[in-house]
Amino acid sequence: MAGLILPHYKADPPDAHPPLDSPGYRSTSLRHPKQPLVALPQRLTEITGPLLGDGRIGEPDHDLTRQCAAEPIGQRIIVHGRVVDSTGRPVPSTLLEIWQANASGRYHHAIDTWPAPVDPNFTGVGRTLTDAEGRYEFVTIKPGAYPWRNHDNAWRPAHIHFSLFGRAFTQRLITQMYFPDDPLFSQDPIFNSVRDPKARQRMVSSYDHARTSPEWALAFRFDLVLRGATPFEEDDDDD
Repeated sequence: MAGLILPHYKADPPDAHPPLDSPGYRSTSLRHPKQPLVALPQRLTEITGPLLGDGRIGEPDHDLTRQCAAEPIGQRIIVHGRVVDSTGRPVPSTLLEIWQANASGRYHHAIDTWPAPVDPNFTGVGRTLTDAEGRYEFVTIKPGAYPWRNHDNAWRPAHIHFSLFGRAFTQRLITQMYFPDDPLFSQDPIFNSVRDPKARQRMVSSYDHARTSPEWALAFRFDLVLRGATPFEEDDDDD
């Protein structure tokens, strides 16, 4: 396509991402690749599509408190923010998907055997698209902490999983959003596998009193930056 510049991604600082093999997070020893990664060039199909359109998002998909017959149990929260590229430009029409445990720390999943109550009115999954300014919003329940068997007396901090698709389905970021001042940060090897303190802090949301809804819900802000820049219609390119 003439006039389209393919994006070139800047390398992130070496400790901004967790190592593929993180000894503290035991299961990575079995799941990480054993051969060096191969960098493939970006092509037109990787930056332009396919992309999910507005017609595939249902009206209650972003509100996890209205997807079932009754409201779920727990503290209602608003999670909102912006998605921008590495130059600060908003990324519109980005598909965001979230999944999380319920207020007692249990996932709505068949293999979750943690003996906490299953909330029949909470699926724990939602999705939405960013608007023209890159803004998004979810209404959900604050998740609970839960134990896991990574090490002695191991508990995961409360968190929400995020999946983002950028300009196309082949551009995907998966991360986790944490809540401020969680006492379990210090013993969580997943959180601490990101060695750069500034990068680690970017995974922690901030309490947003201005967006809190009186007598209804607390609000937390969580902004996300996708690597790369929005392509411009400037020079010729025949990819």
